[in-house]
Amino acid sequence: MDHNRTPLFSALQDHAKKNPLQFHIPGHKKGVGMDPEFREFIGDNALSIDLINIAPLDDLHQPTGVIAEAQQLAADAFGADHTYFSIQGTSGAIITMIMSVCSEGDKIIVPRNVHKSIMAAIIFAGAKPVFISPVRDKNLGIDHGITTRAVRKALEKHHDAKAVLVINPTYYGVVTHLKEIVDLVHSYDLPVLVDEAHGVLIHFHDKLPTSAMQAGADMAATSVHKLGGSLTQSSVLNVQGPRVNTKRIQTIMSMLTTTSTSYILLASLDTARRQLATRGYEIAEKAIELAQYARNAINEIPGLYCFGEELLGQEATYAYDQTKVTIHVRHLGLTGYDVENWLRDNYNIEVEMSDMYNILCLVTSGDHKENIDTLLTALKHLSDEHIADAKAHELVVTIPEIPQLSLSPRDAFYGETEVVPLKESAGRIIAEFIYVYPPGIPILLPGEVISQSNINYIVEHVEVGLPVKGPEDRSCEFVKVIVETKAID
Repeated sequence: MDHNRTPLFSALQDHAKKNPLQFHIPGHKKGVGMDPEFREFIGDNALSIDLINIAPLDDLHQPTGVIAEAQQLAADAFGADHTYFSIQGTSGAIITMIMSVCSEGDKIIVPRNVHKSIMAAIIFAGAKPVFISPVRDKNLGIDHGITTRAVRKALEKHHDAKAVLVINPTYYGVVTHLKEIVDLVHSYDLPVLVDEAHGVLIHFHDKLPTSAMQAGADMAATSVHKLGGSLTQSSVLNVQGPRVNTKRIQTIMSMLTTTSTSYILLASLDTARRQLATRGYEIAEKAIELAQYARNAINEIPGLYCFGEELLGQEATYAYDQTKVTIHVRHLGLTGYDVENWLRDNYNIEVEMSDMYNILCLVTSGDHKENIDTLLTALKHLSDEHIADAKAHELVVTIPEIPQLSLSPRDAFYGETEVVPLKESAGRIIAEFIYVYPPGIPILLPGEVISQSNINYIVEHVEVGLPVKGPEDRSCEFVKVIVETKAID
């Protein structure tokens, strides 16, 4: 295929040049009816292609023209049989993946440290999650992937599962032996679904981990916007092999997607594919070189540590994406949150994320050496300012055992509920989510039985100021639980 072509973007440009008289939405009519300040900021070129699914521009819900061509080119670029554009982000692609293979009551094997979109899909489908604990890194305070051994145990115990979902790579860039897991799951004739939100570049460079499609996975939801050059909220769902129904995938994707699809987002996917297909190796190579330069320099700064190849060699650390620069800050006597705020306040630097012990910086082809040098200068200043009096925080990564799932997540989420004090909720079935950071694994999910150890863990973390996410009561003093039927006297 000719990857220099951009069928969708070219069609949009041609349409804009014709400058047709528009009696259709959007109502701003190429920006004329828009707030002038916003129009000037965005620019008339962008507004001229803010269009809808009129005949010359195809329809994402049932593509037969330029969108279909653009998706075929993307499939070729990613090594897939079929690729579906998602303007609902990778979350929309993940929900589509799960709903295309799971129905009410079906089991799906998933890591415990899943993105919330995975649990949303399980609730929508009425499926039952079978959780596998990720491997916890006791030195860094982060979670890696799941092991082949754990997947084998889950399949032996739950041979009626409909699919296995794997995260590849993790947010921190570490991967398990995906090919080995795929081969194992396929021996049970089950599909492998991959959350590849943070792995768009890995398909295009041999120094990076194996991509989902290269490993033989059946479906992979991939965030092109995160690292691949498209606009925020644009992603792809890559599909291959006979274990999934492509017509059902298209139907579900359509159900989850707005009918007012953004052609600006779609065009950014078309052009990002061109860049990845024609220059992907070069783009990845630049990012790897810059990240390795940063990694080596950071490891010379007192009190900081940035992991590399020395982390590898275990089941859950089979390979890693070098462009993810995870900086361990505990030995400066600071938390990752402290460092994130310090970098913002002192150097106007924004990092990707922070946790109790680390900050994460993403290095892409959009960076250059001057960017990295500014970060290094800031980190040296940080070290100079704190190393003399640094007392390392004790690294504690403990978490209660995975609770008993008493109701399906959907039944719990939509069930009759009441609000009770968290400290009095032991033994009750929770009807909402509770995540505690670190380490980011869900503590409680809808349908699980709350234990006293869960309560103690949450209270301890709230009291030291760590963010608790999920519950409607942000203070976490109260929690929503399933109403219990009282016994009749």
